[in-house]
Amino acid sequence: MASIDNGPPDYRNYLHPTVKENYGKWKHHEHVRPGVLKHVGEFGEIYSVRVGSPRLVSIDFIRDVCDLADQYCEGYLRFTSRNNIEFLTADASQVEPLITACQAKGLPVGGTGKSLRNIVHTQGWVHCHTPAADASGIVKAVMDDLFEYFVSDDLPAQLTVAMACCLNMCGAAHCSDISIVGVHRTVPQLNHELIRKGTEIPSLVACCPTAAIRPDPKNKSVTVVEERCMYCGNCYTMSPGMGIMDAQNDGVAIMVGGKVSNARSVPSFSRMVIPFLPNNPPRWPETTEAVRHLVEVWASRARKHERMGEWIERIGWERFFTLTGIEFTDKHIDDYIFSRETFRTSAAFKY
Repeated sequence: MASIDNGPPDYRNYLHPTVKENYGKWKHHEHVRPGVLKHVGEFGEIYSVRVGSPRLVSIDFIRDVCDLADQYCEGYLRFTSRNNIEFLTADASQVEPLITACQAKGLPVGGTGKSLRNIVHTQGWVHCHTPAADASGIVKAVMDDLFEYFVSDDLPAQLTVAMACCLNMCGAAHCSDISIVGVHRTVPQLNHELIRKGTEIPSLVACCPTAAIRPDPKNKSVTVVEERCMYCGNCYTMSPGMGIMDAQNDGVAIMVGGKVSNARSVPSFSRMVIPFLPNNPPRWPETTEAVRHLVEVWASRARKHERMGEWIERIGWERFFTLTGIEFTDKHIDDYIFSRETFRTSAAFKY
């Protein structure tokens, strides 16, 4: 009988035999070298070789990767949540030949231990309809510049970088050590004809998180209260007549200090440190330089195993701005009316 589409297949049917046998019975893992982990359990050991990969890949690329898995790993591999490829093999003699074969195809091995993780990102100009900046283009430029940190193990702790191409935050930009976020800076340009023809006005009004959109019964359209607009672009999702993209004023902001890990300190959200950098494709030099500068300042001063946010909390945000040379402005002050717990209202706050 032909199989039907009734949901995702059972993942357990695709696990490596060694993983199946050791499921729930692992003893420990060892960091063999950047990009290679050895997992030891009651019923043997298995190696995972992590390879950096773009998020957007071709079918030919996938075929090449599968050929490597067939040749060295009995066909077993997996894709991680940060778009890495992990080859899985229980044969230790296959690890070095696999690494050599990956490097011959231009696939970098790394991203484990105290290293830069693969940059997770959103769609950007290639697919999304509301981006303020590209995603894959910026990630390519930044990763090229920081490449040595991916293939080495020399940082104080792991370093996660994320890219979200607008404030809707499809990526992990709210919880990464360094986050690059596309920002709009102008209100939507209303096309009343499009709004009248193809928009459900109540839904358009209701979609605005700050109630900046108001009905305009006279024109059978809407108006925008500029003082309330936060330029998120959510309205464009509801109506093509709410154009938010602005080639002259869109750009990126940089945030730091977020993490998901519970080790040593609780998870935390990232905070903005650079309000705006311009869009300068194809290599985004201002953004690339800013990210490298933040990495180098943290790497030269943080203690062992100290994530970027933990380092900043130890030295204080005032000291962070001094060390990085970033100018503190009114744009850094959190004035969101529902975030009183994050306010810095003490008289000791220098800025």
